[in-house]
Amino acid sequence: MPRIPIIMPQLGESIAEATIVHLPFKVGDEVQADQDVMEVETQKATMGVPSPCPGTIAEICVEPQQSYPVGAVLGYLEVSEEDASRLGVNVSSSVDAATKPSGTKTEPAHVMPTVHGLPVPANAGGMAYISPRMKARMAELGLHAADLAGIAGSGAAGRVTIEDLEDFLYRLDEHKQSKASPMRVAVADAMRRSWTRPLATVGRPVQLGAMLAHRKTQSAKAGPALYVLRALALALGENSAPAGRLVGGKIVHPKAIDVGFAVEADDGVLVPVLRNADRVPLAQLLPRYDELVELARQRRLPASAQGGSIATITNFGTFGLTWATPIPLPEQTLVLGLGAGRQMPHWDAAKGQFVPVMEADLTLSFDHRVLDGGAAGRLLARIVDLLQNPGTL
Repeated sequence: MPRIPIIMPQLGESIAEATIVHLPFKVGDEVQADQDVMEVETQKATMGVPSPCPGTIAEICVEPQQSYPVGAVLGYLEVSEEDASRLGVNVSSSVDAATKPSGTKTEPAHVMPTVHGLPVPANAGGMAYISPRMKARMAELGLHAADLAGIAGSGAAGRVTIEDLEDFLYRLDEHKQSKASPMRVAVADAMRRSWTRPLATVGRPVQLGAMLAHRKTQSAKAGPALYVLRALALALGENSAPAGRLVGGKIVHPKAIDVGFAVEADDGVLVPVLRNADRVPLAQLLPRYDELVELARQRRLPASAQGGSIATITNFGTFGLTWATPIPLPEQTLVLGLGAGRQMPHWDAAKGQFVPVMEADLTLSFDHRVLDGGAAGRLLARIVDLLQNPGTL
């Protein structure tokens, strides 16, 4: 009968190995499909390794209380040729038993596993597991794990070896390269640090009619992004908890409602800051806002307008985008995005028909350790309410 391997499966996204804690069967025992033939323990849980099909335990290659990497062969099952074929295993025998002379001993067929049906993680580890030697080499080159996320490892459980890294770097020289600007490097580092947190995004539409009507009545006309910034500032002024930062076991609330806004500059984005935006009316914010936009584009922002903000506004609608999932800065919990305005049908109960309205989507991306979906939804609802009453801004 053909033999197929019992493989240590991928037991979790970040699990590299597991310890054998129980072997309920011995060689010669019959097992059924999906029956746990071994029990293993990881740092997170204890779970079974199931049999991929009915068969007989032919060999056990492991010992209790020893750890083995994902992808290791834990033992072998004798199975039918039909099951072996169904699982994508190539069954081969050097001599056809039917053609052997009478009395010749027939050896059991051995098989070579393929990745068709067996739970073998093919190079799935990537840069998830970094050895001290690898970390030292990366530090020497000024590289981060995110820079090398695409490397497929050839080591145990998909680990990336020094040889994999050097081969990857050697092959990079075959491609056209250009030096990243200091701003691009700074943005990349900020986004890498931001992404170490669990981030989530929620969104909802907002009708722009009231805001646009209010804007027409003003001599100095604020753009939609400033209306949204002021609405966010007022909402956080009422309840600053959503903008708090998790430090250890405490939520640290902001001392002031200082809100930044994204401005595209050469090869990057700058975030000027409007201080105490909850205390300054919209009309008084506008001159400072316009001044900071121009200074940011010139890369001449004063120190007083940099850093220390608790949230950011980004108007990705200027690029024709209706929805996006922006990433908050490392020192912030929130980023509020505004999509492009567009005509949408809206049911008018008084008229008994659909009427066109100008509408845009608001998205709120946040640190999920601090904020849950319900709180994020309530914050968005309050912002929408304020935008529907622009006279209060």
